[in-house]
Amino acid sequence: MMKLSFHGAARSVTGSRHLLEVPGCRLLLDCGLFQGRREEALLQNRDLGFDPKSLGAVLLSHAHIDHSGALPVLPRHGFSGKVYVTRATADLAGIMLEDSARVQESDCRYVNKKEQRRGKTCVRPFYDSDDVRKIIRRFEGERYGDQLKIVPRVTASFHDAGHILGSAAIRVKYTARGNTTTVLFSGDLGRSNMPILRDPEPPAPCDVLILESTYGDRLHERAGEEMKKKAQDLIAHARTHKSKIIVPAFAVGRTQELIMRIKELVGEGRVDPIPIYIDSPLAGKATEVFRRHPECYDEETFKTFSADGDPFASRFIHFVSSPEDSKRLNTMKGPCVIISSSGMCEGGRIIHHLKHAIQDEANIIVFVGFQAEHTLGRKLVEGWDVVPIFGVPTPRRAQIVKFNGLSAHADRNDLLAYVRAITPSPSKIFIVHGEEKQALSLGAAIHTEHPQIDVQIPHRGSTYEI
Repeated sequence: MMKLSFHGAARSVTGSRHLLEVPGCRLLLDCGLFQGRREEALLQNRDLGFDPKSLGAVLLSHAHIDHSGALPVLPRHGFSGKVYVTRATADLAGIMLEDSARVQESDCRYVNKKEQRRGKTCVRPFYDSDDVRKIIRRFEGERYGDQLKIVPRVTASFHDAGHILGSAAIRVKYTARGNTTTVLFSGDLGRSNMPILRDPEPPAPCDVLILESTYGDRLHERAGEEMKKKAQDLIAHARTHKSKIIVPAFAVGRTQELIMRIKELVGEGRVDPIPIYIDSPLAGKATEVFRRHPECYDEETFKTFSADGDPFASRFIHFVSSPEDSKRLNTMKGPCVIISSSGMCEGGRIIHHLKHAIQDEANIIVFVGFQAEHTLGRKLVEGWDVVPIFGVPTPRRAQIVKFNGLSAHADRNDLLAYVRAITPSPSKIFIVHGEEKQALSLGAAIHTEHPQIDVQIPHRGSTYEI
């Protein structure tokens, strides 16, 4: 008998952690950091919901912090197993976790200065750089499609999910007394016909599917002519008003795609280039990792790369590393574009850029990815007139623009098509990594199409026998 329990990203989007138990072994699928209200984040990230010492291994779908960001907490509590990842994910997760530790330490110092003045208790990082080094030593980088023997009677394999570099759906097979049960965890699924990466691989047969639902109740606008016109108008506005376009973007995935999209517009003569600053030491390092893994590229990007072209370089694109250069951007006049992380505005340099730009109505804040509940990014997308920045209520006068067509996540139709492609149909589907509204909507649509499938939308802490 197998057991499956959910300790994060259940009726919510961040903190992906799913525990699969077979006789004699406990496997963790993802170990993500929860992002949201500070008090809730402190609680969920310090208490993972299970004993790390009891884990035999971790299987990581991809490097985004909401899937990988709690890994360094594990060694602090006695975890001594391996972390299985794709080779590109090993490289990306290493630099992302180092950055996560650095950002936590920096943000805690900044917040604690203010809290001490108010006589409040100091906050501490969830982990430090030493914890990151300990977990990275446990990484086992694997190729897509290889059969991995985890423990006797348990094998696993990674299958290209097309979400970010190295992202994978994870297939786990447990065999006992001649019977095999197969669990497929989608991780985060990407979309077809997007730049840089190959399309998601069709799903392999499975008995149980754990399926993400980030955009389970909506469709994306298509990244075509309408979106190009929208981008043209934004750059024209910035030129006319000498303003800034601030883009909170994940350093991995969205940043590299934005570079490609802007280069395309300039190459087509649709816009004259304006300075673009990638203000994230992590984005610069991540782009180097992209250069090292052309085996993940789609055919068009691979050809560009193979012909000695660099898809991520241009005279008007500048990577900013030092804190001093980052601070200079805050006093610089436009027009310019500043792309900085984190994508949900929950830490890092983007907070400082928002602090300096948000009260000028000529500036534009552009969102290109999903914003989880209770994050600063979500408040801005919802149009709040006053938002908390470093705990200080701050008026928002800058315009807010959304580009859902650049999302790296599958939408409702993509997710339904993924389920349809599994032959024969799985007997059970667990809907995760979506807010309750999105998860319930997708679950109802799957049930309508496949009434024979047992569809569950678990709560955090739910356990099921499978």
